[in-house]
Amino acid sequence: MSNETGTLFDVDADGIATLTLNEPARLNPITTAIQQDLWDALQRVRDDTRIRALILTARGKAFSVGADLDQVADWASGAAAQGKPSLGKQVGDMMEKAANPIIQGLHDLPVPVVCAINGPAVGGGFGLALAGDIVMAARSAYFYLPFVPALGAVPDMGASWRLPRHVGHARALGLTLLGERLSAEKAAQWGLIWACVADGQLAAEALSVAKRLAALPAHSALETRALYRAAEANTLAGQLAYEASRQRELLSGVCFAEGLAAFQAKRPAVFPARSEKC
Repeated sequence: MSNETGTLFDVDADGIATLTLNEPARLNPITTAIQQDLWDALQRVRDDTRIRALILTARGKAFSVGADLDQVADWASGAAAQGKPSLGKQVGDMMEKAANPIIQGLHDLPVPVVCAINGPAVGGGFGLALAGDIVMAARSAYFYLPFVPALGAVPDMGASWRLPRHVGHARALGLTLLGERLSAEKAAQWGLIWACVADGQLAAEALSVAKRLAALPAHSALETRALYRAAEANTLAGQLAYEASRQRELLSGVCFAEGLAAFQAKRPAVFPARSEKC
């Protein structure tokens, strides 16, 4: 299904949804209209219990160049000429109302998310690219934060939260201050993304991974995210206690019972759909 404002959304027979940024001629800028599309698509994924995994990708030569700077320039002109709120206030309000909820929505989505990065992920597109559970990129793709050296701003769309967690403080600070392009290959070496794949294999590899994720227990993404979030703040003792508390509940559920039965019978496990209690 296509959307007039620049995205495509489709759900296949295996319950895998694909959300595609679809303004390739403009390198998929994150316009206000596309932000609304993204938010609407996330709500569809939440509401449709047939969906068991989401692929986020884009068409064309780029994943996303980030903010639509032509639109931002128009806002700046309007602020100066028409007595509207300052550009900073307009952008900050837009982030709070639209951009930030999208990143949080991906972070909290009840199904696993695969981000398939087909080309450059720049500015806000960098943050959006890293918002999945598993991120894979075409070999020709790169990641670029122009905020500080080119614009006198700071990274957004969650990039400042994820980047140091993935690659460490020194590399995160260096990439941000120097504004160097990070190739997909080096991003994989640094642990920023899961994998770098040949350009022509990206779609097939992303779909293969999404199918594996779709076969997991329906609660797997939520439980695993929560586990590792807790680990970031917990002491070892606290994390051990958290693990025990979750196993106490999960091992009494139908998903573990199915997994154990499948192991004993030497067959693949078939876990309940999202609409059923796991």
